Amino acid sequence: MHSAISASIGGYFELELPSPKSFLYRGTLGFQSARAAFFALLLEGRPTRVWMPKYICNSMLEPLVRAGVDCLFYNINAQFDIVGDVDVRPTDWLFYVNYFGVCSDNVENIFARFNQHQIVLDHSHAFYVAPKDCLATIYSPRKFFGIPDGGLLVTQLSVKTPSEIDNDSINRITHLFKRLADSPQSGYADYLQAEKSLSEFEPLEMSCLTRRMLASIDYQYIRTRRNQNFRFLHGCLGNLNQLQIKLNNVDGPLCYPFITISSEIRELLVAERVFIPSYWSDVKGRTCDDDVEAYLCDKCIAIPCDQRYEIQDLKKITQIILDWKR
Repeated sequence: MHSAISASIGGYFELELPSPKSFLYRGTLGFQSARAAFFALLLEGRPTRVWMPKYICNSMLEPLVRAGVDCLFYNINAQFDIVGDVDVRPTDWLFYVNYFGVCSDNVENIFARFNQHQIVLDHSHAFYVAPKDCLATIYSPRKFFGIPDGGLLVTQLSVKTPSEIDNDSINRITHLFKRLADSPQSGYADYLQAEKSLSEFEPLEMSCLTRRMLASIDYQYIRTRRNQNFRFLHGCLGNLNQLQIKLNNVDGPLCYPFITISSEIRELLVAERVFIPSYWSDVKGRTCDDDVEAYLCDKCIAIPCDQRYEIQDLKKITQIILDWKR
């Protein structure tokens, strides 16, 4: 891999990174984004219809439109389980998101209910959950690590590596350096521009830069930190959380999903410079006000629990919520 990036000897140094390590999963195909990976899968598999959750970002629906594949929506309940009638025909696929990395039990329920070789699992929120014996598993590592782009695909189909390599990673990395050297605010415009550049999802092979950065990550250390932080948050907030979480089925999660009847907590956290992402405002365009998916958009607070934070940082968050509860 290193020779592909720098075959020359001598001259100026490249960015210093730890020695390359073996990747977490074997047999993965690398793309510029998870969206591109899904599009490549659709082009190879050509399903007649794909059942998608209503609770999902619009960006994952766009590949279906471009591929000319019909999209049908299903509902979930407040525990992220599939509910209602879902008629998966032999030429259909079912797409399920392992939300926030806490839905491994739900996946087993889905496998018991549907043909697992028609199931596509979206592990964009569940990087540390290994690929399952199903049609495909998709990953979005940039949601877990400081890399500019990238999507991973593990599949039973014969999806080929794209003939062209993504050469734009270098233009998507500015916000990572600015956050390291300055502040989140200084790189926010660059972050938005980097995200916008990934709106084009014609499949490209993952860039050499992103591959090299992924190869330098200490995956086990990060997994341990995320698990420790998640367990601390659950120990403090679990009795207030409407989401029933089984800790033994959580491994290296995206965040701590805290579902509460109050909309005030998010505002209190933001006021204390705790930035909470929203998942996903565009969902409301395909739901009614009393749908669970609309409720989750408003009431699910994705509390950070990633490797950047220590328990002391998280105590600030839990104290804000516990003080509000009193």
